[in-house]
Amino acid sequence: MCIQKYLYQTTILTFVLGLGACTVGPNFHKDHMQIPEQWTEKVWKRPATAQEIAQAANDMRRWWEQFHDPLLNQLVEKAIANNYDLKIAGQRILAAQSLRDQQSSNWYPQLDGSAGYGYQTTSYTLSNTMHQNGNANNTVVRRYGATFSWQLDAFGRIRRMVQSQEEAVKASIEDRRSVLLTMLSQLANNYVTLRNMQLRLRIADENVAIAQYVYNLTQKQYQEGTGTTLSTAQAQAELEAQRASREPLKTSITQITHAIDVLLGQAPGTTEALLKEEKPLPDLPPYPPSIPSIALANRPDVRMAEHQYAEATANIGIAVSELYPQFTIDMSAMPTTSFTSQMANIASLVSSSFINMSIPGLHGGRLSAQVKQAQAQAEASRLQYRQTILNALKEIEDVIAAWGDDAEHVELLHRSKLSSQLALSRAQKLYKAGLTGYLDVLTAQRTATNAANAEAIAILERFQDAVNLFTALGAGWQGVDLTKTELPVTLEQQNIWAKAIKQ
Repeated sequence: MCIQKYLYQTTILTFVLGLGACTVGPNFHKDHMQIPEQWTEKVWKRPATAQEIAQAANDMRRWWEQFHDPLLNQLVEKAIANNYDLKIAGQRILAAQSLRDQQSSNWYPQLDGSAGYGYQTTSYTLSNTMHQNGNANNTVVRRYGATFSWQLDAFGRIRRMVQSQEEAVKASIEDRRSVLLTMLSQLANNYVTLRNMQLRLRIADENVAIAQYVYNLTQKQYQEGTGTTLSTAQAQAELEAQRASREPLKTSITQITHAIDVLLGQAPGTTEALLKEEKPLPDLPPYPPSIPSIALANRPDVRMAEHQYAEATANIGIAVSELYPQFTIDMSAMPTTSFTSQMANIASLVSSSFINMSIPGLHGGRLSAQVKQAQAQAEASRLQYRQTILNALKEIEDVIAAWGDDAEHVELLHRSKLSSQLALSRAQKLYKAGLTGYLDVLTAQRTATNAANAEAIAILERFQDAVNLFTALGAGWQGVDLTKTELPVTLEQQNIWAKAIKQ
């Protein structure tokens, strides 16, 4: 009888394990979207060679070093080590990994132990072993034991849950890379803006010196009887206006240093003295040639959208598995006795073993509705992946267009500045010689001031174009080792049944 029981349970178990080779639901396949082979906007006059593209990709791994500014390099390294947004994103990766490990634990048997000691009182009316004094029988009870359960992954439900969470882990990694790129972009933009503001402050100081020179000239001419009080008043007003223009720049410089400190993970003002030390603008990096396929492969937002699509696809399998039976093995052993010496006695053992099968019944369409919901969410994730690609292509094309247009813009403004400075110099000489009025000097002075500021702003835009292009191309995270996030073994190795069946 015992042999028949054993053979019966073994047959059922073998059948259930055979079902482990069946994983319901669709497998993930990458969505292939047609993308252009080259960028529509052109900066280079000829297509870049494969060698030039490879060299540019290598240079962009640490693109901030192409500005040739040692202080900027130091700030970047400090921000990577201390930025709190990066640290928060790193903790999200660890949380996602823990959820994945929780799901994968369902592949393994669950074993728990128990022990107890106490008193048991037998009913007075039902007990057959009464004391002679008529009291109920009191017994000291000692027990210990273990419970064992094993959920068999008959239709791949656990496997799909692990796949889903593994894709969530990969998405969280890409999210941290996106945070890194955003932080690098903000830091580099703030730094070049700081240096540009210092340039504009120096221009403002030069304009104050020019205004002071003109004011002194008008006063001298007035004292000599060749000038007027109107010219003197206008010159003084222009001098005060130029002095006033310095204050917003000084405020902006201070605020930018505070923003940089926060990106470095420290209190505002910590590096203010160091950053406020005036230094020249960094070098402008050369244009990095690239092609759409490489750029999209590097962008963390595109990579994250693809992992989210894969996660949603695995969720379909989870929903489909709810339509199929689920199998578990449950076993327990609990020796119970009133004497310690009998704890190891087989006669004291109370045990049970079951192979349980849970079959879905009537649920009013809830289970099939869950499958439709998962399918719709997966399709939405696929469409979102495509939309992310289009947004990425647009962003890169826009920045490439700005790169070329802003370069020409700076060149034209530089010529305008030189011409306006020449006109101001001539107006000052003519005014000093009494051959023109002060209005011509004032007009030339304001034109020269505006031209110098416009060129400085355009130069800043050129630097911002460089930072934005590197960011849009998904460059910068490749050279930074963030967190080890790989599974210690593969999914097949963790799923003992899948491994056994394949062998």
